[in-house]
Amino acid sequence: MAEGSDLEKTEPPSSRRLEQAREEGQVAQSRELMAFMVMAGGALGLWMLSSWFVERGEHMMRLGLTLDRQEAFDTNAIGLNLLVLGSEALATLAPFFILTMVAALVTPVLLTGGWLFSPKALEFKGERLDPLKGVKRMISWQSIAEMVKGILKTILMGGIVWWVVMHEQDKLFAMLSQPIESALPAFGQVLLYAFIGFVAGLMVIALIDVPFQLWRYYAGLKMTREEVRQEMKELEGDPHLKARIRSQQREISRNRMMSEVPKADVVVTNPTHFAVALKYDREKGGAPQVVAKGMNLVAQKIRDLAGEHKVPIVELPPLARALHRHVEIGEEVPAALYTAVAEVMAYVYQLSEFMTLGQKSGIFPPSPPTAVAVPEGLDPGTVD
Repeated sequence: MAEGSDLEKTEPPSSRRLEQAREEGQVAQSRELMAFMVMAGGALGLWMLSSWFVERGEHMMRLGLTLDRQEAFDTNAIGLNLLVLGSEALATLAPFFILTMVAALVTPVLLTGGWLFSPKALEFKGERLDPLKGVKRMISWQSIAEMVKGILKTILMGGIVWWVVMHEQDKLFAMLSQPIESALPAFGQVLLYAFIGFVAGLMVIALIDVPFQLWRYYAGLKMTREEVRQEMKELEGDPHLKARIRSQQREISRNRMMSEVPKADVVVTNPTHFAVALKYDREKGGAPQVVAKGMNLVAQKIRDLAGEHKVPIVELPPLARALHRHVEIGEEVPAALYTAVAEVMAYVYQLSEFMTLGQKSGIFPPSPPTAVAVPEGLDPGTVD
């Protein structure tokens, strides 16, 4: 059951999945919203430019119906008149076309938050030419739903137009006997009413279609739990690979640390659980520095290296525990431990002097410190 649920698309699409879909040209689309915006722009244009259209229409009608006797027998004059009428018509309808074009360009911004151009969507895919898949798409539930939606839309739009015509039929019949000066404004008013009713019907359809298209879009991009886990691995990296990298990094850091042990002045031990290597640079001054530290096996490795390279080893459990807990590699000893570390370094210098001069000077080997004062609160506790 768990494996089956992992293969079911129950998880919402991630931001990466949505971004990949946009790159492939897959975005939520609503043709009904586009139709509503274009028709609304057209209705707005008719309302704002109604007087302009009436004046221009009257002018074009007079221009088209006015013809001199000489021009009637001149084929060039007729062609010129047609060209003039065409340019006048284009200039008259240009603002209307501009408004509808702006409305069409604004629609993607409302639905998807911006325009999208995807080269991947233009790539040739042979599967699109597969006739079997084409037949499946034709008889799919989606195509049936689109057909039903188209029928309902046709009924609604046709009903609205029929209602407007029936409601304004007296005006339409009266225009036949009216002069052009009064007939054109009346016809423009009826056309505007029809446009407004048509846009209202499209608005109702768009309000239903947009949520449905958004739901279908996000439902189509849903992911299985296995896909979510795989995506997390790709984004954050494979946990096993990351663990291996961390292990290698620790190994490199440990090897670098171990290379500093032979250069240390002294190794303070617990004696078995902790080992801390200290080095004092007289040229730089300051306090002694921790160059290596570790517990258990690492501590044993530090002690072995110190023994191989004749680095003094001092067993001071409280100091070893305090240094291991409170001082990181590369840091200097804190002021609270200056006195304790100073006793250890004094022993190291005495031992170095003895090893240099030997028995010839009659100097006896120094005794290592057996106890040093560690301030209360710095010693994490007894382990041995």
